[in-house]
Amino acid sequence: MSCLNIQGKTVKVTNLDKVFWPETGTTKGQLLEYYIKIAPRLLPCLWGRLVSVQRFPNGVGEKGFYQKNCPDNAPPWVNTFTVERQKGKKTNYVLVDSLATLVWLANLGAIEFHPWLSSIPTLDNPDYAVFDLDPMEKYGMDEVRQVALGIRDLLRKLNLVGCVKTSGSTGLQIFVPLVPIYSFQQVRDFVFACCAVIHNQFPRWTTLERSVKKRKGKIYLDYMQNAREQTIVSAFSLRPGPLPTYSAPLRWEDLHEEVVPERYTLQSFLNNQKPASWVEELPVQRLEQAVSLLQAML
Repeated sequence: MSCLNIQGKTVKVTNLDKVFWPETGTTKGQLLEYYIKIAPRLLPCLWGRLVSVQRFPNGVGEKGFYQKNCPDNAPPWVNTFTVERQKGKKTNYVLVDSLATLVWLANLGAIEFHPWLSSIPTLDNPDYAVFDLDPMEKYGMDEVRQVALGIRDLLRKLNLVGCVKTSGSTGLQIFVPLVPIYSFQQVRDFVFACCAVIHNQFPRWTTLERSVKKRKGKIYLDYMQNAREQTIVSAFSLRPGPLPTYSAPLRWEDLHEEVVPERYTLQSFLNNQKPASWVEELPVQRLEQAVSLLQAML
């Protein structure tokens, strides 16, 4: 066991040579190195948010588990936020508000970080609208990127801007920063209306059908992610697939060419890959004008 001194806090790190991704031989030590180096870009995505983590203490070759509650043996400097639930139940979330906390979680085998779409103290009011696009049997990433460009063009017509990223797995996700004054239902209704317009534009490739059996291999335009306590993997978070890919922000112009999520890996970043910036550089936006413009399109 070793110890790191991070901003005055002692963080214990263990088993650095343990292989976490058998296919590539990527170790836990490289996982920690990645999160230390990506922290200036990842932490702003997590600050002030409730975060669930997916842990793989023995690497991705074994089954992992999701964790919301802070472990009982957390260091005293780990900050938490408690959500009261029905029948007196509580969830005590870790606040990933420092590099020390991030490294401590990574040392526990936390590979994935899944923040809420709303922030403290406006948990009932999302500060992002989200479009989640995943390839299906019939239509792959080539069609998904064209649908994503269609969403970008629609947002422009609505005088809105968003950012696109890979999911780190097979799909793309578009985030639209909002003033946190709308309910989740209002935001979900807005995203659904946008998806209805996009489905009319790409009827052969896309579907709004929630039942997997009824989607017929089409790209599902997922608007249901816009709900309280729903989470989407954070930009820059690693994923527990065969390769140590991460959820990579893209530039819109990147979608005019082939998008290969497998190009964005822990190792490519450590080898000086420079992903695009994420939503923190965009202004927060209101929806009233966009909703009026959408109603005229439907």
